[in-house]
Amino acid sequence: MRISTMRRVDRWLGVPICALLTILRKSIGDRPVPRPPAFIVFFKLAEQGSTVLAWPAISNAIARVGRDRVYFVVFEENRAILDAVEWIPSENVLAVRSDNIWSVTVGVLRTLRRLRRIGVDAAIDLEFFARSSAILAYLSGASRRAGFHAYGGGAGYRGDLCTHKVSFNGHLHTSQAFETLVDALDREPADFPAYGMRAPEAEALPEFHPSAADEASVRQLLEGVDCAAAPRILLNANASDLLPLRRWPPEHYVEVAHRMLADDPDCRVIFTGGPGEEKAAARLVTEVGSPRCVSLAGKTTFRDLLTLFTMSDVLVTNDSGPAHFAALTSIEVVTLFGPETPALFAALSPRNQPLSAGLVCSPCVNAFNDRQSSCTNNVCMQMLSVDQVSDAAVRTRERRKHASGQRPAPR
Repeated sequence: MRISTMRRVDRWLGVPICALLTILRKSIGDRPVPRPPAFIVFFKLAEQGSTVLAWPAISNAIARVGRDRVYFVVFEENRAILDAVEWIPSENVLAVRSDNIWSVTVGVLRTLRRLRRIGVDAAIDLEFFARSSAILAYLSGASRRAGFHAYGGGAGYRGDLCTHKVSFNGHLHTSQAFETLVDALDREPADFPAYGMRAPEAEALPEFHPSAADEASVRQLLEGVDCAAAPRILLNANASDLLPLRRWPPEHYVEVAHRMLADDPDCRVIFTGGPGEEKAAARLVTEVGSPRCVSLAGKTTFRDLLTLFTMSDVLVTNDSGPAHFAALTSIEVVTLFGPETPALFAALSPRNQPLSAGLVCSPCVNAFNDRQSSCTNNVCMQMLSVDQVSDAAVRTRERRKHASGQRPAPR
């Protein structure tokens, strides 16, 4: 199902359902709240990058109830990150197919039935004011339900279905905001919106370590063009359909590739991308016109992609999932921001260098406007120059060389 369709369903069906369930909740009240919770379920249907940002919250939940008692509800196409990092058991990832409205409905009913059979007593809604996740959290049967609440802040209506209504703070990094939802479980529902707790400290991500078989798989993909000793520069010229405004002009990526290849006669440039992006990436490779430039878009599994990151030097990417996936590895990352801000969405890695043009109209996308924008001309991305991005990529690559004791390439 298309993102635009999901948004319409969330609005036009979600609002009346939230209203009806709110009336029901007011009529019958909430179940008694056990203390402490025994089972915790997270709801984060979309965006695998945000799932990585949820690591501190997931880690917090695991510390409370144990790894085997933490569950995660997600759309089927977004479960790959959880399967790869294995933060929770694979069987605890409850995936809902989103092919069409019927598959979503059937998947949701099965998921809710399983959650009720398990007896989950705490639900964490990680979505920013989505109606669907609020509905699922309420119908899960959890007696404690923590989620963001606008308190008159202008977000779209999604009823009064949470027991622990955490005031959304647009000045906290998203990873910190997610973790506060878990900490909220310790408080009484009547305590909110006051929240006498300081922001959680930043927590390092666990690192992904590929197996020998994983590395062999990637080397096979690169056979004929790769050189084990050569630097690998990765370019992710795509962004998810959720927010296409995040795309940097593709022709700029071509120019960056030219500069990186000219800067180091040994380096390889590799375009990455997901299924459906093969043709677009192939066109960029053709425009680069070098035997040292190839595309792996649509050719990698999720584990292949993570493994490729561990085997490469620098990733240049739009603000999207790959920046966060790369944070699980040792690669250096240059992330290009425009309609959103690194203050809230930067990847959790000391090796991540976010770039932003700093325009007065940016960021234009936030939690209160359903992360949508009326903008049709992303000048915030277009004004990031090729010089800025190329220089950042070269600096990060040479910093990596110095750290590993290698001599920098001639300029």
